Amino acid sequence: MASFFDRFSSKQLTIVIICITACFLMMGACTMVLGNEDSNTKEKKLVIDDDDDGSDVGGRKYKFTDKEDRSEGGEEGDSVNVKKPIEGDPYKELDELIGLDAVKAEVRSLANYVKVQKQRQEKGLKTPNLSYHLVFTGSPGTGKTTVARIVARIYKDLGILKKGHLVETDRSGLIGQYVGQTAPRVNQMCDSALNGVLFIDEAYAITQSDAGADYGKEAVATLLKRMEDDRDRLVVIVAGYTNEMKKFIDTNPGLQSRFNRYIHFPDYSSDDLYKIFRQYLKKNQYTITKEAASYLKERLDYAVEHKDRNFGNARFVRNTFEKTIQAQANRIAKAGKVPDEELVEITLADIKSAI
Repeated sequence: MASFFDRFSSKQLTIVIICITACFLMMGACTMVLGNEDSNTKEKKLVIDDDDDGSDVGGRKYKFTDKEDRSEGGEEGDSVNVKKPIEGDPYKELDELIGLDAVKAEVRSLANYVKVQKQRQEKGLKTPNLSYHLVFTGSPGTGKTTVARIVARIYKDLGILKKGHLVETDRSGLIGQYVGQTAPRVNQMCDSALNGVLFIDEAYAITQSDAGADYGKEAVATLLKRMEDDRDRLVVIVAGYTNEMKKFIDTNPGLQSRFNRYIHFPDYSSDDLYKIFRQYLKKNQYTITKEAASYLKERLDYAVEHKDRNFGNARFVRNTFEKTIQAQANRIAKAGKVPDEELVEITLADIKSAI
C-alpha cells in the first residue's frame, strides 16, 4: 500500500483527498434534497377545523393539511361491564358534561361534604356516620352510568376508594337461575368491585320476578351483608326509574338505612340532545350542512315533545348518529369515487334516512 502512494507527490495526494471529500458531501446533499422533496409531495390529509362550538346551525369548516395526524381515538352489551378509571381531572370531566346542571351541583355538594367531614375526622372532631352509597333516579340515557364513573374517580381522589374503578351490572348479572347460584354471583360482583364502585342499573328489577322462583330477596340480603362487611372498600350505586327505585328501596329496611342520598337525572332538552349530536360529529370528524342541521333540530324538538316513558334521551341521539353515518356511507358507496370533502359531510338526505 505504501508503494502505491509513493507514486504521487504530496500535492497530488491532497487534491485526491479533496475530491473524495467533495463527492461524499455532494451525495449527502442529494439525499437531503430528495428526502425533502418526498415529504413535500406527501398526500395531504383532510382534517376538521374544530373552531365550531355547536352554537350555530350549520356545517363546520374543513381544511387540508400535510401534517401527519398521530392523535388516538377514545367510550355497553354484557350483563357485567368493568370500566377502569380514566386518567385526568374528574371534576373537569363533570363540568364538561352537556346539561345536567342540577346533577353536577349535587355531585359537587357531595364531594364538598365528604371532604369537610374527613378533615373533621383528622382533627378528632365528631362526624356523622357517612354513607357513600347513592341512588340515581331518572329515565334511560340521562347520563347515570357516566356520572357513576366520575363519582368513582372523585371518591378515589378523596381517599375513600383505592382504585376508583366501576363495575356495571344488572339483575341478570346478580340473579341465578337455580337454587344456590344467586349468592355466589352477588359475591363475585362485589369482589370485582372492591376498592371501587358497584353500579347496578335498573336495580328495581332485582326484586321483580315473573317466574315462580325468585331469588331477589337472597340477592338483596347478600348485597347488604357485603356492604356491611366491606364498608370501607365497597361503594354501591343503584339506578333506575324514579318510582320503581323508591319502591325497591322501601322493600328492605337495610336498603333504606344504607341508601339515603338520591340524585335525580332529568330528561335532556332538545337543545341538549342537539349539542350531544354535534359532540358525536366533532369526536368522529364529521361536518353537517346547514339544511341537515336545521332538519335535525326540528326532528329532535318533535321527539322531545312527543316522547313517552321509554324515550332514550342520549341513547336516542347515539342511535340516530350511527344510523346517519351508515346512511352517508351507503350514499357515498353508491356514488363511487367522491371528493374528499364529501367523506366528512353529513347531508339532509343522510339525516332524513336516519330519522
